[in-house]
Order: sequence, then structure tokens, then C-alpha cells
Amino acid sequence: MTSLDTAHRSATLARLEREPFDLVVVGGGITGAGVAREASLRGLRVALLEANDYASGTSSRSSKLIHGGLRYLAMGDVPLVRETALERKVLHRMAPHLAEPRWMVMPVRSRAGLLKFRAALSTYEQLGAVEEADLHQNWDAAELSRREPVVNSEHFPFACAYREYLTDDARLVLANLRAAVACDAVALNYARVCNLVSSSNGLVEGVDAVCGLTGGEFRVRARCVVNAAGPWVEQLMERDDSAKTILHLSKGVHICVPWEVLPVRNLVLLNSADRRTLFAIPRGRVTYVGTTDTSYEGSACTWPEVLAEDIDYILEPIARHCTATVTAGDIVTAWAGLRPLIAKPGKEPKDLSRKDEILIAPSGVISVAGGKLTGYRTMAIRIVEDVLGVIGENRPPHDNEDTVLPGGDFAGPIESVATALCERHGLAPEAGRRLAALYGSEAGQVAEQGSDALVGCDVVTGEIEWAVSREGAVTVEDVIQRRTRAALYEPDEAKAMVAAVASRMAAILDWDEVRRDSEVEKARLTLDMLPEGLSRAGDPALVR
Repeated sequence: MTSLDTAHRSATLARLEREPFDLVVVGGGITGAGVAREASLRGLRVALLEANDYASGTSSRSSKLIHGGLRYLAMGDVPLVRETALERKVLHRMAPHLAEPRWMVMPVRSRAGLLKFRAALSTYEQLGAVEEADLHQNWDAAELSRREPVVNSEHFPFACAYREYLTDDARLVLANLRAAVACDAVALNYARVCNLVSSSNGLVEGVDAVCGLTGGEFRVRARCVVNAAGPWVEQLMERDDSAKTILHLSKGVHICVPWEVLPVRNLVLLNSADRRTLFAIPRGRVTYVGTTDTSYEGSACTWPEVLAEDIDYILEPIARHCTATVTAGDIVTAWAGLRPLIAKPGKEPKDLSRKDEILIAPSGVISVAGGKLTGYRTMAIRIVEDVLGVIGENRPPHDNEDTVLPGGDFAGPIESVATALCERHGLAPEAGRRLAALYGSEAGQVAEQGSDALVGCDVVTGEIEWAVSREGAVTVEDVIQRRTRAALYEPDEAKAMVAAVASRMAAILDWDEVRRDSEVEKARLTLDMLPEGLSRAGDPALVR
């Protein structure tokens, strides 16, 4: 069973206290989820604890791309580019709905610029073993106008289109966690680790944690601790007396506008004034654009502020590259996340490598920082090798490149899954395409639990049951933000569905009216958060 079942949370807590584990993973983002899956596939006994919701930090705030990082070639990081470029194909085999091939379009001003970019692309494609059908295409102004009319072909008379992959970061985390649970791992969200438990010889042998719902304390015994807490990794290191400044937090902001305002058809690259690359990506009813890359001086938090200067930075390259006029008033929502980059004195965030760094403390605690979403699987393999070294075991690597993630066992394009959904459940084409992209081959099971649409949106009732019974959703915010993704791709509809989601979760989880109303209020608060000085539908702007 590949379930993260919220209704059986008390049984999960009891098991965590009762059983000894080989390792406990602290952090339920993509790194922690990848480690849990890899270790479980090798037969290790794994527990994973997340202080908030799974993927509630960096791992739900990315640009949602599985890409090799073409720009890192210019930084000379060829091994990183090769690893992640090859990983794109692996992830596509594991979860084709969460690694969907799309054309990435690079507008170019001059023929010389086009030749330079093509040379870099050729190297990139060789490193990634790109198949002939997916090799890059060169477009002149006429072809660019036909294939991507929103780009200003007068200013950019050339373009290069090459293959990258579109994902949903939070759902990739959930798929890896469910794969780990299917191999007998135990995972729990809203379980904050508050202390490391040490033996008389100074080695860590577990953690103390607090349940975020009941306030109850519990202890998990484990032979090794993996600190995969992302932006919070240094906080746990401090509890191990291994405090060391290894992180440089960088803030990345994305904005969303209605697709009609910025009707891009492909993934479009935009160059910023300071020579960074931003992406304009169509998704559902919106186009999202990002990301910024600025130093973040505050303490790590789940909801970093989105400021007016962040918005200005993103809008500037849109105006230079596109014929569409986009203003701050067009923004329907925005999100910000913190990247846990490896600190290098004197370097700006945009110049820092995305390569991961793994540190093993004398106590045996393994801390990991940095890394790219695309490379999470190979990073997890390296971390598990270090775990085996700490616990003194030798487990051969699991050939997991062809082990599909939940929802990934289908052949052919995602459109075939969507078409079957629409025919069987009477869904509109857009609704079927959305379900297929989020749930893959499991979309039919989701729809069977309820295919009626919630108020004013494409989210169906079965998604709420599925989120609670299979994906560990505890709050309405979990469902709106990280399970259905309505908050990102259907922000106005998400507001309308909050009360319906709360009522259905109340029935499933036996909430009283006070809990139900509190959930509605908290979910609406996160939906109301907009960049400084902006408002939506007459609501006051909230900055957090």
C-alpha cells in the first residue's frame, strides 16, 4: 500500500515510538523523500519526520522544471550538468506525468548570438544523451511568430527551441514518499524534531519530536540521523554541537498572471537586466514567471515576503521580450521560497553552485545542503552510501532507474490518460488534462472517489478523499496549496472552494465546527497573501 493515511495518524505515532529504525530522516522535502525511498528500496528500516507539511518549504516553491541547468556550463560545472541532464530521462521513465517533455524557447537578438547558444546547446545535448527526435530546433522570425507569437520577433529575430521537462515539485515529493512507504518506511508530517538523543559514547541514536496536532512528545530510535531540513539544516546541526555556517539562503520569487495576459505556448526563457535567466511557463489558467535570486538575510521561514522590488525585477524582462503588456495589477498570486545554497565568501547567489554538500558529524549525524531538484535521486544514493558507512552495513545499490513512482505506470503521452478520464467520467478536456498531469495513472482512482467538480473550478471531490487517505493531508491549506495545487494554478477558484474542502475534510476526519472554521480562516489567509502594495478583488494586501 502506498498510502500516507491521515486518519491513521495515531497508529503511525505508535509505530514510530515502538520500532527501532536504521535511520530517521529529518525533513520532508525532495531530498528527504528521495533518501527515504532509496534507503527503503535497499531494505533499510526508515522513519521520516517533517516539521510542517511535506514539501511545504523549498520543494513546493521552485520553477517546477526538471532541467540540466544549461547555465551551469558557463560556470564550468560540467559534472553537475551531465548528472542532471541525464537524470531528466530517468525521471521521465519513473514518472512520465511528473517529467513531461516540453520545448524551451530561447529568443536571440543576433545570428552571432544564435550560433553561440547553439554551440552550448550541442554540448548540453551530448552530456544529456538527447535522442535525435528531441534535438534542438532553430527558428527564424517567421517561425518564432508562428510558434510563439507573444515573443517580440522584431527585437528577437531568432530563437532556439530545445527539450526540457515540466514537473510539479510538491507532487514529486509526495510520489517519492509514497514509494518509500510502499517499501515499509514510516513518514509523518507536522512532527517537529526538537532534540537529538545521544548515547554515552556521544553517538546519536535517535530524535525527540513533538506532534504538531496534539502537542504530544515522542522519541524515535535510530542508528543514524539524516538532516535534510533544507533552509533549516543549520538549526539541527546546532543541536548536535556541530554548528557551522554552510548555508547562503537565496530567495526565489515567482508571479502568476492569467494566461490570457501572457499567452505563452511553450516554456520561454527571459534574460534579466543583470544577465540572469527567468522562465515564463504556462500552466492551466495562468502563466507563471520567475525566479529571482537574491540573498535572504532573515531566519529561515515557510512564507518569505514577496516585495515590490521582486515584482519589478520579474516584470522588466517580460516587457523587453514580449509584445504583451503585463503590470503588477495583472498578478493574481505569487510565491517565494528559500534555496539552501552552499555559502562561498564574496559570491552572489546567482554565482553559487547548486551542487550538494554532505557533512558527517562525529556523532554520526549526516547533514546535506544545496542540490538541485533534478538531481535529487543521485544525491539520495550518495547520502544512503554514507548512511551505510555510519551504521556499518553493506547493501548493494538498488537498480531504481526503472522503478516507477506511484502514478507513473502508463505508456504513451499524458493526453491518452486524459482522454480516457474524460470518456469514462464525463470530464471536460481541461479538467481531464489537469487530473492526468497531477496523478498520472492513478487519476482514474481519484475520479472514482468523486468526479463532481467543486465550486467554480476543475478540482473534483475525489481529490479531497485522496489527499487525506493517500497523501497525508492534515489541513485545508495542505489540500489547496500542495495536493490539488489550486492555489498556484487556479487562485481565484481556490478561494471559492475553501469552505467546501473544509466541510469534506471535517466529515472525513471528524472535525468539530471550531476546527473546521479555523481551517477555513487559515487557508484563506495564505491565499490572500500578495506582493506588497497589491490587492485582489478588493481584499487588503497581506505581506508575511
